[in-house]
Amino acid sequence: MALSVIAILLSLSDQPVTPAPSLVAPVEQTASTGSGAIADRASGTVPQMADATPVVSVLPLVSVPFDTFPVFVAADGTSAPSDIIVTARAEWEAPDPLAGINATAFEATQTVDRALIGPLSMAYKKKVPGPIRDGIHNFLYNLREPVVFVNYVLQHKIGKAVETVGRFVVNTTIGAIGLFDIARRKPFRLPRRSNGFANTLGFYGVPNGAFLYLPLVGPTTVRDLFGGAVDRLILPITLGQGVTDPKFAIPAGVLGALDHRAEFDETYKAIDTAPGDRYGNARDFYLQRRQAEIDRLHGRGKAGAGGMTEAPSGTIRLRGRGSDPTVELPVTPSAIPAATPSATTTTPPAR
Repeated sequence: MALSVIAILLSLSDQPVTPAPSLVAPVEQTASTGSGAIADRASGTVPQMADATPVVSVLPLVSVPFDTFPVFVAADGTSAPSDIIVTARAEWEAPDPLAGINATAFEATQTVDRALIGPLSMAYKKKVPGPIRDGIHNFLYNLREPVVFVNYVLQHKIGKAVETVGRFVVNTTIGAIGLFDIARRKPFRLPRRSNGFANTLGFYGVPNGAFLYLPLVGPTTVRDLFGGAVDRLILPITLGQGVTDPKFAIPAGVLGALDHRAEFDETYKAIDTAPGDRYGNARDFYLQRRQAEIDRLHGRGKAGAGGMTEAPSGTIRLRGRGSDPTVELPVTPSAIPAATPSATTTTPPAR
């Protein structure tokens, strides 16, 4: 049986091999071997080499113009552009995968702010005397000095950490538990600075993560939300469990919210009336301020600019995304001054 199979294979090897029909138009081919080159126009026959050994022809290569490739068509029937444009994301930008939900939360928050929070904060600013408001402001921010200190240590900024301890000691003692910012005045000249664990993460290169707009919390990112939670754990450790008691925490939270809203009233109005998408402007303003705060930890940016806890003055420069231009938003001072003489004895430093 095996001999019969071998005999059949040998008889087939003597038959000419007919190539498969070419699927493309015939083109001139040149084959080169060690004994020379044989040129043949593909005509459906098998090219024979000098020793008459049959050769199986291969599919000839053809040159296809680039414009004959298929063009993708958009849903509206128009051809998609052939240019591929790659734009780098700015360092301050954060992805916004929940833009629809965030925008809805933003509009709901704006509605509550116009109906309740805004009027209450303006009434607080109008009815409560300036020195009392300034004392509440100083007291609340003096409570955060231990958080600022811990994070300066984590960032290996020992000089600023020592200054923060000095501020806390001076204001807690001479400044009557922080009601007066004595540390800012002569002879101490210790500026107030803002800092937190979210800044520490950003300092070491942790990205923003997704942008979030949360009811009651406002604008934040995944990184900032986590960092804020860590800061809240530091407070009872350094100041005692009394700061978490609802009898203290609720009134302090309400006063802090009213104080912050009143101080940033002009800023909110400037962003609200700016051209373009209100939600997008509010989001980018927050992200750019946060990046500026982290940049200053690296010695970049404007050294005298305030942190997130200090309202901007003058003109807000809101940088655009990608190729969008920078938008300048003038901040109109309120008719009711928020500052007190104690806050203007020196140039306001970063908080």
